[in-house]
This record gives sequence, C-alpha cells and structure tokens, in this order.
Amino acid sequence: MQSIYPVLATVAAYLIGSLSFAVMVSRLMGLKDPRTFGSKNPGATNVLRSGSKAAAIVTLLLDALKGFVPVLLVRLYGKDFGLEDGSIAAVGLAAFLGHLWPVFFRFQGGKGVATFIGVVFGIHPLLGLATAVTWLVIAFFFRYSSLASLIAAAFAPVFYLLGDRIQWYAEKPILMALCAMALLLAWRHRENISRLLEGKESRLGQKKA
Repeated sequence: MQSIYPVLATVAAYLIGSLSFAVMVSRLMGLKDPRTFGSKNPGATNVLRSGSKAAAIVTLLLDALKGFVPVLLVRLYGKDFGLEDGSIAAVGLAAFLGHLWPVFFRFQGGKGVATFIGVVFGIHPLLGLATAVTWLVIAFFFRYSSLASLIAAAFAPVFYLLGDRIQWYAEKPILMALCAMALLLAWRHRENISRLLEGKESRLGQKKA
C-alpha cells in the first residue's frame, strides 16, 4: 500500500502547483488578466505591472507557498508513509511543473520563480534563504527580475552542495531536481535572455505597453 503514496503525493503537488494564483488574485481584485498585458506571464512580476503592489505581493506569497507546503509536508511527515528523499525531489519538481504547465489553465503557466524559491525553502530554510537573498541582491543592484531569477536558480544547486558540509547531507535526487528546475526556469526565460543581451529587458517597476 505504501508504494502508492509517492505517486499520490506527486500528483497532489502537481495539482497544487497548477493553481495559477496570478490569474485568480487578479480576478478577485478586479484587475486585468496578467496573460493579456506586459510579458503576458501569469506571475507576480507581471501582476506588479498592473499597478497593484498588493496583488503582486499576494500572488508572490501564494505561488511560493504552493511549492513550499507540499515539500515541507513530505519532509516532515513523509517517512511514515514511505516517502524519502526521492519523493521530496519528485514533489518539489511536480509543484514546479504544475506552475509551468497548469492543468487547470490550459497548460499556460508562468515561469516558476516564486514556486522554485518556495520549493528550496521547503527543502531547507537556509537553502531557501540563500537563494532568496541572491535574488534580492541581484534585483536590487541591476533592477532586472529575470536576471535575478536566472542567477538565483543557477546558484541554488551550488548552495545545496555547499550545505552538505554545514547543515545537511546532499542527496542526489534532490540535487538533480534542483538542476532540472534551474534548467527549465532558464528555458522559460529564453525571451528575457534575448532581451537582456539586446538591452531591451524591462526593469522592475517599469510598465510595459
């Protein structure tokens, strides 16, 4: 019976990840659908371009929580149900994939930054803190959300390996999941990368037409 629990946990994480809070929060707050303006990305950064900081903050927190909660639950209580490190990796990756390709929103999702950070916080608070601080530092100095996201995601697996000697034992399934998410995040930002190289990328707080 326990053999089905990893599958159920992974499916549940994907379904939770499929909740597009950018769209849902915008509707509840009477804002335009974030898929119709700016970058057309259903994420907190694009919601911010609507002019509502409150909506962007709520979206950011909810998108992070849908990555954080499933991973944390499996990490804290999973062993009783036969859920080990492989399940933690699978659940985190599933929540992230749900955000990228949400079944409830015709598989048209966001780029996964907040959900990714939520996942790494679920793996370990210090890992999440290091990743979030990296994002904040790059965003503060360069004012590019996409650049901050790419660098933070690239460093998350590095931080995880470094933490092996400080706070935790680095497990291969989790490391592989972090690398996979970082690569997928970079792929979802491919247009942003082109605009960064061309000097045309929008800065934080700048509205797009």
